[in-house]
Amino acid sequence: MATHAKPLPRVTIYATGGTIAGGSTSNTDLLFYTAGSVGIDTLLDAVPEAKQYASITGEQLLNVGSHEIRSSDLLDLSKRVNQQFAENLSDGVVITHGTDTLEETAFFLDLTVSHPQPLVVVGAMRPASAISADGPLNLLQGVSLAASSKGRGRGTMIVLNDRIQSAFYTSKTHANTLDTFRAVEQGSLGFFLNAKPLFYFEPAHVSNKPHFDISNITSLPRVDILYSHQDASSDLLELAIERGAKGVVIAASGGGWASPALEAAAEDLTTEGFPVVFATRTGNGFSIKQAKFGTGAGLINAQKARIILMLALASGYDQQQISACFNTG
Repeated sequence: MATHAKPLPRVTIYATGGTIAGGSTSNTDLLFYTAGSVGIDTLLDAVPEAKQYASITGEQLLNVGSHEIRSSDLLDLSKRVNQQFAENLSDGVVITHGTDTLEETAFFLDLTVSHPQPLVVVGAMRPASAISADGPLNLLQGVSLAASSKGRGRGTMIVLNDRIQSAFYTSKTHANTLDTFRAVEQGSLGFFLNAKPLFYFEPAHVSNKPHFDISNITSLPRVDILYSHQDASSDLLELAIERGAKGVVIAASGGGWASPALEAAAEDLTTEGFPVVFATRTGNGFSIKQAKFGTGAGLINAQKARIILMLALASGYDQQQISACFNTG
């Protein structure tokens, strides 16, 4: 009696550019290469072994450095992923992305994709043209994870340097090294042996993690980030609002303290109903704020707080609902 091999899981790869797709005329150039210079077909040709793990479909959505990613791109990407999963078109999705803002895109997806199928964001710290380029193995491992049933129910995951990380807590912590993506306090979810994902824990959910339905959202409001320092004035805050910002995040010192001028301006704005969020600029720790000054971002850093605030404003949230979005303790 003939036996039939079990079909491979279906994995869709959306390519957006970045260092993983970068190239240079020199294989020792790790600084001045051109990000997003090769396409998805070239990336896949570098890892033919990926076809052992999944039936792969690749699509080139963008081919840019991640500092060029716009809020409209985030909306488009999230809607595409939700459609893939809702219509059972894919068993897992991988997104290739530049590392500079990878954490922001991954965080956005974590808040807006509601399906349990594995969603993995991969990047690279060395361009595809470099000696010991890390992109091919990261992509292979990302495909393996997206094809694995053990990746279900874990939210959006980040894969680089043999680590599986939660997109909610993970950030880029070093400009140059391979082990840059970390969640210092929370740790990683697991690691890889070759291309096999191994998890430390069963699937778990972030406490009080907000979720946003973006199916009817067509644009996101402008939210600016301001950096507080000694003797910082409120001029840039006032200018941001004049130029159209609908909310502001202040990267503040310590547990959420800004300069006296910014604190006073934030108190006035909060009284008027304008949303101001205080995150800590330290990179780790909890930011808390008296309600009269605005909202403390809790464990969320400034760049991720901006994502939450944009989504909350686009969803029509009031000040109390916005504050609740940051209650992840």
